[in-house]
Amino acid sequence: MKVNYNKCGYCGACVGVCKSMAIELIENKLYIEEEKCNNCKLCAVVCPVNALEE
Repeated sequence: MKVNYNKCGYCGACVGVCKSMAIELIENKLYIEEEKCNNCKLCAVVCPVNALEE
């Protein structure tokens, strides 16, 4: 998954649902560890601004 930083509001909703713990919110910046991501896309489903894309 990739973050569209122009859309992201840094709410952290995606961090809370990531079962593989691949997403971190550090100092208003979202980081996705691709090697941990299992592509379940749950983060994209819960994102209120559709900022997460494949």
